[in-house]
Amino acid sequence: MNEYLAGLTTEGINPVTSMIDELPTEQMLALINQEDATVPAAVAAELPHIAKAVEALHGVLSSGGRMFYIGAGTSGRLGVLDASECPPTFGTDPELVQGYIAGGDIALRVAVEGCEDDGDEGRALIDRIGVTNKDAVIGISASGSAAYVIEGLRRAGELGAVTICVANNKETKLAKVSQIEIAPVVGPEVIAGSTRLKSGTAQKLVLNMLTTGVMVKLGKTYNNLMVDMKASNKKLYDRAVRMVKLTTGADQNAAEKALQDASMDCKLAIMMIKSGLQADAASKVLTDCGGSLKKAIRVCNQVT
Repeated sequence: MNEYLAGLTTEGINPVTSMIDELPTEQMLALINQEDATVPAAVAAELPHIAKAVEALHGVLSSGGRMFYIGAGTSGRLGVLDASECPPTFGTDPELVQGYIAGGDIALRVAVEGCEDDGDEGRALIDRIGVTNKDAVIGISASGSAAYVIEGLRRAGELGAVTICVANNKETKLAKVSQIEIAPVVGPEVIAGSTRLKSGTAQKLVLNMLTTGVMVKLGKTYNNLMVDMKASNKKLYDRAVRMVKLTTGADQNAAEKALQDASMDCKLAIMMIKSGLQADAASKVLTDCGGSLKKAIRVCNQVT
């Protein structure tokens, strides 16, 4: 028996759900829901560490660096998911936030067992994707024992990158190669060892906080609106028109015209209406203000 693995809370047997296979369907689901309800508190206990990670990631991205997620299995899929949602949500370049999973993209759909144990491939990945001392790497592993993630994070640290881990056990092997440890401990799973359940939910909440927190600090929102997006489909176009109208008081026709003049860039359209500037001039002010719409509007108001 591997004593390290046997001692992990994520490998424990949950006494509350020991007879789950004998319960009526609704009671079984109520029990799962009851266990899920404990996850937010575990994440809340890690807020100081999550805040530290957001500050570090903001420093990296605002200085021209990138952030990378690496993981295996459920953890890897969640990292790839979070990274892939940044461009449509916040208008980021796909290179800014990237996600990688042990076994490659095929592992997003089909379980590729054994890849999480390949530490050499984890190190090779970091070199292959060109991590430097300007970047940050977040390793995700419920057990904190996946060699692929551990060695990948170790290599990132050797290169001078900021290293962060997200695990569901404290003081793991992964934490030892990380500068910042985020470890929401959710206890034994409803089905013993099935870390796609509470552990995966906790990881998703943490990753949501990391990217959302960083993007807000980078000026990707205006108040709580996702203004830094391209109106690239019908739903997003409708949302963009509503946001332009809401933030500027413009009517439907004026909002649509501003979006057309801004090449469907919602933030730029708002800036044009708020400042009275044409697209090129409004874009320059936004750039000079680091992309912050609120700051750019204030600058224009001071000038006028």
